Amino acid sequence: MAGTNQVGPEADALDLGVVFRALADEHRRSVMTELAADHSDSERGCNSFALPISKQTQTHHFRVLREAGLIDEIDYGNRKGIRLRRAEIEKRFPGLLALLKAEPQGGTAPH
Repeated sequence: MAGTNQVGPEADALDLGVVFRALADEHRRSVMTELAADHSDSERGCNSFALPISKQTQTHHFRVLREAGLIDEIDYGNRKGIRLRRAEIEKRFPGLLALLKAEPQGGTAPH
């Protein structure tokens, strides 16, 4: 079954401030860290991430990442898939994904 692709802004329109705000949250950053480490760039289900938050909160976080231009969401009606926009991110912000891959799991900021 084909899904409806929900995409964020074009690569040239990605805004560094919006991207940084999206990555400021530890849950969104952990999603991006996982996606950056997987070079197959295959589509993943939203429930494939071990996020200790409610489904509604996960939906919010994925929407923020999409609106920042970091992921595409594919809506299948009863489920959603996500895919990293690796080429667009690397074009606009070279090295950003390498920084995310290098971050230890759980982040480095003290709590």
